[in-house]
Amino acid sequence: MSHRLPQRRDVLRLLGASSLSTTVLPLFAQDAKLPKLVTVSGAITEVVYLLGAQAQLVGTDTTSLYPAAARSTPKVGYMRQLSAEGLLSLKPDAIIATNESGPAVVLDQVRSAGVKVEIIEADHSWGEVQRKVQAVGRAAAREAQARELQARLDAEWNQVQQRVAAAAGKGRKPRVLFVLSHSASPQVSGEKTAAHSVIGFAGGVNALGGFQGYRPMTAEAMASAAPDIILTSTQSIEAHGGVDRFWERPELALTPAFRKRSLITQDALLLLGFGPRMPSAVAELHEKFLAALA
Repeated sequence: MSHRLPQRRDVLRLLGASSLSTTVLPLFAQDAKLPKLVTVSGAITEVVYLLGAQAQLVGTDTTSLYPAAARSTPKVGYMRQLSAEGLLSLKPDAIIATNESGPAVVLDQVRSAGVKVEIIEADHSWGEVQRKVQAVGRAAAREAQARELQARLDAEWNQVQQRVAAAAGKGRKPRVLFVLSHSASPQVSGEKTAAHSVIGFAGGVNALGGFQGYRPMTAEAMASAAPDIILTSTQSIEAHGGVDRFWERPELALTPAFRKRSLITQDALLLLGFGPRMPSAVAELHEKFLAALA
């Protein structure tokens, strides 16, 4: 069996420990007839709040920690360890989740009980963000508000990608290595990961390729990757006890990034969650990439 699944869980658990700043749209009048929702994904929960549908939330998963009000909602557990009893006890009309949620048998049981289950494909693309907005709009009976939000987000995304494309013709792309380091065994991201996609969207190149998912961070991998920049989450730095302790890892000393202490950090949910704040996350990363190469 592949080892990518538990490593993927590490990433999702890291998202569950993150926070994210955003702007909530004005509340709409509460209507008791509107569908009651359970959301299983911090990014999906954020969309609910952006659409002003938080009064319809009857439960969220443990990755749903922003905004602060979401922390006080009834919790259905970790997104990969859901239970039919826990979900059905909240009497939702709809559950909105990604294909990273499960177990699948639990979601099938919930469907059999007559609850609508919206599953969104998580493929680390801008389309994933769009699908999350559209799914929440449908499930919450707020499709007009969802179209308005999507139009705004699409405009922001297009502006950011135009800026990245313009910079690409003026110089080389930085080699960036994402390190998942919230435990004693740091891992690095290959292809088919959220980090890989985000690095590319921000105008960088993933310094590691040839494999999918995450692998242990080894001295050999660091030497061959030769990253200009190390990218990690603020939660990883906190788990290490600060930036200085992070740089003490001997594997990092073999990289060009170590010599320049070129480190970029970002909140885990903002960086890897593929939520509605993705345009601002990528814009921030792009500017930091340019500054690191200056």
